[in-house]
Amino acid sequence: MPRTLTTIGFDADDTLWHNERFFRVTQDRFAELLMDHTPEDMGPEALERKLLDAEKRNLGAYGYGVKGFTLSMIETAIDVTEGRVPSSVIKELLEAGQMMLSFPIELLPHARTAVEAVADDYRVVLITKGDLLDQERKLAQSGLGELFDAVEVVSEKTPQVYIDIFDRHGDGVARALMAGNSMRSDVVPVVEAGGHGVYVPHGLVWEVEHADAPEHSPRYHEISDLSALPALIERLG
Repeated sequence: MPRTLTTIGFDADDTLWHNERFFRVTQDRFAELLMDHTPEDMGPEALERKLLDAEKRNLGAYGYGVKGFTLSMIETAIDVTEGRVPSSVIKELLEAGQMMLSFPIELLPHARTAVEAVADDYRVVLITKGDLLDQERKLAQSGLGELFDAVEVVSEKTPQVYIDIFDRHGDGVARALMAGNSMRSDVVPVVEAGGHGVYVPHGLVWEVEHADAPEHSPRYHEISDLSALPALIERLG
């Protein structure tokens, strides 16, 4: 009998390798740099909220990734200090952003074995958001590049994006599965498009990526980590 599934999609950041923790470290550095330049009643939580608001506001212009995050830090620094932020702080924020673009890639547990386990029998596609150059750098350093039949770096993950990708690289979204740590980007839209969405929890998730699980759908699945993915795929056929 023909397989139900023919194409497997993987998210990249915080599904195959660590990413969000670098943003958290840089965000802490951002708060330290601005500590002496913000109003006394503005604590770290309020500053974090200001930064998150700027990130959300700028997604349409800058997209996802380190460069947009760095610009949002600078914008927030100017905003909360009413333009009085020293140029030395701006310089350090730029350097912090540049450092994020050079952090070494560390694979998450079971990432390589999970991709290898399905690569021989299925078309395997990496589907990720973010800056193209940075994502290419991370994929090259990960050592996983040769395992993928295709790589798609997209500005947003919507049902139509998944339909288009799995039409190009597979037999349609109905015969595809997408695994990732973001309920909003990796699971909900692919389930809405008619594919299988597999939620792989990660301890750190950017607030923007939260969403309610589509628990009513038989095409929604959750596993504890990537070690359980090959068995799930085999059960689904």
